[in-house]
Amino acid sequence: MKVKTITMIKAFAMSWLLALVACGGGGNGGAASVPATSAEGLWSGSTSTSRTVTSIVLENGTYWMLPVPTISAPNASFVQGTGGSLNGVFSSFDGIDFNLAGPGISNATVSANYVAKQSFTGSVSYPNQNQSFTFTSLYNADYEQTPNVAAVAGYYLGVISMTGNNDGTTLSVSSDGTVLGVGAKNGCQFLGKIAPRSRGNLYVLLGAFSGGACANNASAVSGIGYFDSSAKRLHLAALDTSRSNGFSFVGIKL
Repeated sequence: MKVKTITMIKAFAMSWLLALVACGGGGNGGAASVPATSAEGLWSGSTSTSRTVTSIVLENGTYWMLPVPTISAPNASFVQGTGGSLNGVFSSFDGIDFNLAGPGISNATVSANYVAKQSFTGSVSYPNQNQSFTFTSLYNADYEQTPNVAAVAGYYLGVISMTGNNDGTTLSVSSDGTVLGVGAKNGCQFLGKIAPRSRGNLYVLLGAFSGGACANNASAVSGIGYFDSSAKRLHLAALDTSRSNGFSFVGIKL
C-alpha cells in the first residue's frame, strides 16, 4: 500500500509539473533580461532580525523571501505573496508569513525601494501583530545563469519545516528532478519534482506529502526552488492553492 501511495503521488506530481511547464511555468531555462522598471530578480541580503535572506521576485510580481535557518532561529520560514513594481517602489498587501514551526501563518505586507539589478531594501509588516522587520539586499547576478537539474542533483542535509513542526532531514534530488525528503523525527515524507523555470536561474517545485505525522498529509503543493552553487545551498518553498498549508527546506549539499 505504501509503495502504491508513493507511486500515485509521484505520478500526480509529474502530471501537474508537465501541465505547468506547458503553460510557461517551466522549460529549458535561460538568462533573464530584467526590465529597468521592475524589481524582478534574485536578491541576497540580511534582516534586522539578524537573518540572512534570499529574496526572489518573479516577472509576474510573485515573490518569495527565504531566510536561512540559524542555531537561534532554526525554522525554515518564508514570506510569500504578489506585488507590483512602479518607479522604484515595490508594494505587496497580500503577503503571508509561513513561520511553519513557530507562530504559524500571519498576514504580511511588504514595502520596498529598488534599483533594478542593484538593490532591494524595505520592510515586512504584520498588521495583526503590530510588528515589523526591515531588510537590505543586493542584486545577485546568479539569477541570469541557466538552471540545470543535473547540477542540483545530490543529497542535502538541512531543515525541513511543515505546518506544526520543524525537523532535520537528508533530502535527495535525482537527475530527473525527483525530490524526496523524510523527517528524521516524525517520518513525514515529501515527494515531488523540480524543473527549470523558463525565466531566471530558478526551479518550479511540485509535490505532496505522505506517511508519518504529516500535518500536510495529502496536501499537494507548488512553489519555487533555488540552488546557490557557491554555497552549495538548496532553497525549496511551496504551498497549497489555499495558501494555508506549505513547507520549506534549506540544506547544504553533501
